Amino acid sequence: MTATHTPTTTTTATGDSAAARMTTRRKVLWGLQIFLAAFLFFASALPKFAGQAGAVETFDQIGWGQWFRYLTGTVEAAGAIALVIPRLAGIAGIALIGLMAGAALTQILVLEPAWALLPAAFAVVFAAVARDRRAESRRVLGSLRGALRR
Repeated sequence: MTATHTPTTTTTATGDSAAARMTTRRKVLWGLQIFLAAFLFFASALPKFAGQAGAVETFDQIGWGQWFRYLTGTVEAAGAIALVIPRLAGIAGIALIGLMAGAALTQILVLEPAWALLPAAFAVVFAAVARDRRAESRRVLGSLRGALRR
């Protein structure tokens, strides 16, 4: 009887431990998501929309025109909003990885190479969010596929 009872207890304890780790990981990720969403929206997108001198100058240095400043700000704002919507957070994470890759390359090739570490670090967090939210992302994408077939 002890042999039968012990594996069940061990499995339950292991299951509880795994659930606790997942809950802790999700809480940490939520904290990072909220922080990065606020940063992207308030410290990055809004200055681009407002035409802050530093943003205008940076996009002049990039050389693609000011339309690219507005496009970048729009992607940042949309990503920031989607990052705090649980169903969209994983998809936002994937999209923001692309944005951060572009930002890191721009820093390395055009602006200041040392600053490429910041978007690279953000991309790591976005990858963790995308991985953690992959089930929700699959459901959203499945719903879109179903809607497109109709």
